[in-house]
Amino acid sequence: MQVKIQYKYVIEAINFLSNMNLKGKQSIHRTRFIKHLNEKLKQISEEELELIKEFAGVDEKGNPNRREDGNFDIKNVDDFLKQQKEYFQEYYVIEGGDAHGMIKTMKGIIENYDKEVSGKEADTFEHLYTAFENSKEKGEE
Repeated sequence: MQVKIQYKYVIEAINFLSNMNLKGKQSIHRTRFIKHLNEKLKQISEEELELIKEFAGVDEKGNPNRREDGNFDIKNVDDFLKQQKEYFQEYYVIEGGDAHGMIKTMKGIIENYDKEVSGKEADTFEHLYTAFENSKEKGEE
């Protein structure tokens, strides 16, 4: 069984899931799932910083160059935004092994979630719902 979470939703998914009131096995599996997402978020942040360095250059300490206003000194903003957007369209895939039971539990939590959501939270919920709805057992078509 696998689930795919788009990079641009990782932090929102962490926040959304963290705010759920769960007990027992559901809480344990949610915590494990969030740990997976947190590990991926760390990688995403590091890779985004490398992209920023590529477009802003680095100072003598190896940090991205900044303008006087404190923002990154991106030389070609259009190209950077295009690359960043493409990067955030990629997916984090969690699958198989020890994750099987966790994914199955999380699928049930998301499918049975009955609280009202709106705005960004609704967008995140829709992404999670679709991701778990599309998760398949190994061998299923």
